[in-house]
Amino acid sequence: MAYTWDNRVAFVVRYLYDIDNNGFLDAHDFQCLALRSCVLEGKGDCSAERLQKYEHIMLSLWEEITRLADFDKDGTVSVEEFKTAVKNSCVGKKYSEFPQALKAFIESNFKMTDINNDGVMGIEEYRYDCVQRMVVEDIKVIDEAFNSLLNDDDRKKGGITMSRYQELFAQFLSDTSENCPAKYLFGPLEL
Repeated sequence: MAYTWDNRVAFVVRYLYDIDNNGFLDAHDFQCLALRSCVLEGKGDCSAERLQKYEHIMLSLWEEITRLADFDKDGTVSVEEFKTAVKNSCVGKKYSEFPQALKAFIESNFKMTDINNDGVMGIEEYRYDCVQRMVVEDIKVIDEAFNSLLNDDDRKKGGITMSRYQELFAQFLSDTSENCPAKYLFGPLEL
């Protein structure tokens, strides 16, 4: 049940977007995401230039999400509204067909995860990303999740590149099967 499409999309809302953990998305979440992204990518540094870049990315993403998902026009997006929007905008589509602001978010998310800026998310970076969001008792569970994502090309490169991350993120949202190949993109999920 943890890897159903519904649970994967709810995970995106809860752990990637709903920064203030109030159960719905609003502009405040995306303002906070901009600052968080700036600090994480800068490894603690938050230059005005990088912050401005992230404010543009995150506010554009919020505008796109509200356009696609705020069906009742109340200025917030519930998990159910978000699921409906993802179903309409992403299910059955490739990364190249995703809304532009979502693609910008995916790229910035990879950059935050690629701590050493070598263009590859290795196992250590994956572990770090996972434990920031969830409670995990055994590192083996995280390592198994990471290894299940890798194809032969990933193994040769030492992990997941930006283009592979984009492909996996697209699968995570667009593939409605419980056995989605990208179901471990963010680690072992909970219900």
